Amino acid sequence: MTKILSLLIFVLAGLCEIGGGYLVWLWVREGKSIWFALGGSILLAAYGFVATLQPANFGRVYAAYGGIFITLSILWGWQVDHVLPDRLDWLGAAIALVGVMVIMYAPRG
Repeated sequence: MTKILSLLIFVLAGLCEIGGGYLVWLWVREGKSIWFALGGSILLAAYGFVATLQPANFGRVYAAYGGIFITLSILWGWQVDHVLPDRLDWLGAAIALVGVMVIMYAPRG
């Protein structure tokens, strides 16, 4: 599996988790229809399956996924909730992404 495909799987997993959580959030916190909760639950379940497509072991995948989740959450907040990230948000996301690269893709001997 190429690194690009692996990163795309991480992004898809992140969108499933963040999107699913957001739909449940809208149902609970903003009184949206129960259909939001159902859709969110389906996306959250899909996240669990998508993450298993990664080529590494569970602990490594979930540790690395944390960095992807951090970055996607900042982007989600910016694009969906219109909360402009500041330079420290971007710095934190960059540090987290470096961690992803080390955990998942650094050569192991």
